[in-house]
Amino acid sequence: MGRRRFLRGAALAGAGLASGGAAAGPGLTAGPAGPVVPAVAPFHGPHQQSVLAAPRRCAAFVAFDVTAADRAELTGLLRTLTERARFLTSGGTPEPVGITGPPADSGLLGGRLPSGALAVTVGVGAALFDDRFGLGGLRPRRLEAMPSFPDDDLRPEWCHGDLSLHLHADDPDTVLHALRDIARHTRGGLQVRWRLDGFASPPRPSGTPRNLMGFKDGTANPDAGDAREMNRLVWVGKGGGEPDWAVGGSYQVVRLIRMLVEFWDRVSLTEQERMFGRARESGAPLDGDFEDDTPHYADDPKGDVIPLDAHIRRANPRTAATADQRILRRAYNYDRGMDANGNLDMGLLFCCYQQDLARQFETVQKRLEGEPLTDYIKPFGGGYFFALPGVRNEEDWYGRALLGRAVIG
Repeated sequence: MGRRRFLRGAALAGAGLASGGAAAGPGLTAGPAGPVVPAVAPFHGPHQQSVLAAPRRCAAFVAFDVTAADRAELTGLLRTLTERARFLTSGGTPEPVGITGPPADSGLLGGRLPSGALAVTVGVGAALFDDRFGLGGLRPRRLEAMPSFPDDDLRPEWCHGDLSLHLHADDPDTVLHALRDIARHTRGGLQVRWRLDGFASPPRPSGTPRNLMGFKDGTANPDAGDAREMNRLVWVGKGGGEPDWAVGGSYQVVRLIRMLVEFWDRVSLTEQERMFGRARESGAPLDGDFEDDTPHYADDPKGDVIPLDAHIRRANPRTAATADQRILRRAYNYDRGMDANGNLDMGLLFCCYQQDLARQFETVQKRLEGEPLTDYIKPFGGGYFFALPGVRNEEDWYGRALLGRAVIG
């Protein structure tokens, strides 16, 4: 512990963590990959299927402040956002706007957009339920501004927002094209608050992709292809105390996590593996041989093999009492070059979905407080959002059930 504290102090002084950060906790949690979930998610349905779609190679997480003047403008904004998301995920040729008008499209992807190359997820933050739009009585039960946890170093300019947008595709120009298109069509109604781009690494050499600490990240994820499991863990259902309009949505947590990689790379492999509770090369738990092996904590009550404070042991104790606390994670790596002090600025862009923030994410996060990994990672931003229910058909739009129930005053 003395050496870890020394390293942490050196990191804070040399890396200037006041201007960055990275997060412990579910930001690094994991569970069995299960059957492959199709990368291309259908746009229409009771849920935003992009939540379940397998992460693509490139992603952007963007939080916006809504600048619409009233509920009528907010309605128009969400209709426009739906139309653009529907078109961008379906593909096709933009309609011409006339000889004297600007081009209908940025042209980044050529004259015709590819079909199924993009997935879009839209969420709303607690701030949208203030007195601007008459939505105060319809706020999802658990939705609030993300608090600062004990191991956090949150920066206000990187936190919260009225609306969240998660874009992911196989190529960076597809993500950038979609972001520019949406920004163009929603100008005057949305203003970017913060944005961070990420990437998913290919399996090295196989199995679950690795994070920038070199460890496989997401091994213990619940099976996104199991509808019953998703209804139990991810989607908000009826009878849970949530407003009726929220049924079919999901709570989204975004955590921007800086990793102190220069210091991490000086730690012995044995100590790194004991902090995670897994072998770096294979991804297997320290009491197993393969990545998908289940750790046997009951056979190791004192933590002789997998330490009691190992990340996987705290994140998922694998007991009957914690079975309903699992989260569906959708994490990416990020690289922002260097900070003002010349230190590498990279880490994890963590996102997870769950049915209940208190029961799932926050319970896991509290178990992870003070774990050894917190000496090498720091959360500096992100927020809580509510992923809206799906757009059911061509006549539907994001937030229709919410705004149809809103009352001004």
